[in-house]
Amino acid sequence: MNKNGVGNYKKRGMAKEIMRRLMKNKMAVAGLVIITILILLAVFADVFIDYEKDVVAQDIPNRLQGPSAEHWCGTDEFGRDIFARLVYGSRVSLLVGVVAVVVALLIGGILGAVAGYYEGVLDNVIMRVMDIFLAVPSILMAITIVAAFGTNLIYVMIAIGISGVPGFARIVRAAVLSVKDQEFVESSKAIGAANITVIFREIIPNCMAPIIVQATLGVAGSILSTASLSFIGLGVQPPSPEWGAMLSGGRNYLRDATHLTLFPGLAIVITVLALNLLGDGLRDALDPRLKQ
Repeated sequence: MNKNGVGNYKKRGMAKEIMRRLMKNKMAVAGLVIITILILLAVFADVFIDYEKDVVAQDIPNRLQGPSAEHWCGTDEFGRDIFARLVYGSRVSLLVGVVAVVVALLIGGILGAVAGYYEGVLDNVIMRVMDIFLAVPSILMAITIVAAFGTNLIYVMIAIGISGVPGFARIVRAAVLSVKDQEFVESSKAIGAANITVIFREIIPNCMAPIIVQATLGVAGSILSTASLSFIGLGVQPPSPEWGAMLSGGRNYLRDATHLTLFPGLAIVITVLALNLLGDGLRDALDPRLKQ
């Protein structure tokens, strides 16, 4: 078997071992199941829900109805089906969560890798800039960016992504510092590999464990930030469904129609909890110190 074949075999064996350890964690499996169900609902929502009829169109005579066989989660103040809006709202929340994390990972990952690899003055400058960003609460930074550029969904994703850059930069920098002096990195340098090749082909692939965990938890934080922005009117705009906006719309009916805020709140709590459980499980599965 050639070198690549041995490497691929080892990678498959490692992935299998990580999956085995993850499956032993019941809470992580529960989180994975919940996230999988949410993704399937979001992807196939058009198959069993009529967007124009159930999600957007108003039906005033049937407003503020409680949960029933026809409307599993009741109807909102405009007579729209809450369950249908929750399903379509999951598309927005998951999309923003994933895109925001990708933006934060790309920018923060590159900055953190460069700072950790080169150290010295460059490291000091980059990390001091990150410290300035960390001094500003992430939600406040997101509010500032959205307020300045507009409430378009793209700006919301960029704003939340930028607010997450310092966290990824610090995580990647710490991981790079722990790997950069190992033998395989020195060997790559000895044969004349360029610095960028060493960083992205040798160091980063061996730092993926903390990055994956941070990304999982980052999606949960991004979903909360999206809901917060929408709650105060700076996120997704009506009539598009979004969990935070649904909470905001239902707060005036807490006494008479509790279900307007109960179900969107549960959707946020369950999704964030599932992502946190999955992130904790991945952390344990990827930690070589827990390997038996």
